[in-house]
Amino acid sequence: TIGGSGCGKSTMLRTISGLDPPTQGRVVLDGTIITAPHEQIGIVFQEPRLLPWLHVADNVGFGLEGYPKLERRMRVAGALDRVGLTDKARVWPRELSGGQAQRVAIARALVPRPQVLLLDEPFSALDAFTRADLQDHLLDLWADLKPTLVMVTHDVEEAIVLADRIMVLRAHPGRVYEEIACDLPRPRDRQSAAFDFVKRRVLAALDRSLDRGAPTVEEGETRAAAGGGLWW
Repeated sequence: TIGGSGCGKSTMLRTISGLDPPTQGRVVLDGTIITAPHEQIGIVFQEPRLLPWLHVADNVGFGLEGYPKLERRMRVAGALDRVGLTDKARVWPRELSGGQAQRVAIARALVPRPQVLLLDEPFSALDAFTRADLQDHLLDLWADLKPTLVMVTHDVEEAIVLADRIMVLRAHPGRVYEEIACDLPRPRDRQSAAFDFVKRRVLAALDRSLDRGAPTVEEGETRAAAGGGLWW
């Protein structure tokens, strides 16, 4: 999900997660109306939000108090293994890098094995190299566990790398302005012509959602062919 500031991206995720009630309509998962946080819906925020007084393993297992001790340990160990942080189980959050802390947050969200994982700009505060690494890591986790991922981002390339469907939102009122299918083969090549075509299409839709009057990709290519400048 992508869109301008104030169009409701984060509010949408909070509503899906059960943290905020909808103003109208309802959120339903497998016939259950979601009115509060649900163990089948995980969420990862922009900041890791780790508890500084708990070790990494205890942060990951924080939501598993009702589980038998052995199962809790097995789930935490499995989640840390999936994010490549088995050796950090007894480390304090302050000792982690930004990328490691966000991986712990992802492990914590995955440990209940949710059907749906919500991600609210989880990589936006990271440097480009770490962001790309975690994008690849997230795709590996998705291939392994197959949860439904709903992600908010301001990064168009990130949306194309990760998504099968890109929803462009528009404000006043917040709504889906355009849906763009992204069926490029995986792993996706950021330098390919097909990737660039989808990127231009998303940018054009985003501009139109912000009333910038951008042409469609097809209109832009026609103008460029006629000597009328680049598509934007």
